[in-house]
Amino acid sequence: MEEDIELVKKSLLKDTSAFERLIDKYQKPIYNLGMRMFGNSDDAEDLTQNVFVKSWERMESYNPKYKFFSWLYRIAINESLNLSNREKKKERIEFEERYQANASVEKEFDKNEQSINIHNALLEVEIEYRTVIILRHYMDLSYAEIADLVSIPEKTVKSRLFSARQKLKDILLRQGSLE
Repeated sequence: MEEDIELVKKSLLKDTSAFERLIDKYQKPIYNLGMRMFGNSDDAEDLTQNVFVKSWERMESYNPKYKFFSWLYRIAINESLNLSNREKKKERIEFEERYQANASVEKEFDKNEQSINIHNALLEVEIEYRTVIILRHYMDLSYAEIADLVSIPEKTVKSRLFSARQKLKDILLRQGSLE
């Protein structure tokens, strides 16, 4: 955290190498969030680029009392909601099947197929519900952390998460992915 604060201070003085170090440190988690939110690399790359452009432009609004990554993640959540609202598209991700040499092909296929089904169903869930599922189940954030990032009360996080799980379950049942 101290390292991040020093890099932010240098970035505020327009030290681009310091900002590049922040990008190197955090671009992968932001990109991964984009992949979970949108299901395709083009939108994930757009999100990642937009987040770092906005963070550079708004660096002076960062409060060093908090983790830099939390501030950056909030920008990413807001930007992903903005991108989703603008584009309103649902693209299916294409997975390249890879099998481990020691794993049985059938077991690996079933695992990949289940992952694909869950991911595709998640893309059908409305963005505000998808967001809480991703933050809770893929990013392992607490209810309080999610509430802070999305700027909603913790009770609303729990309610949305419950509804999101129900919606996801209904979609998976409709697809025949759950029995």
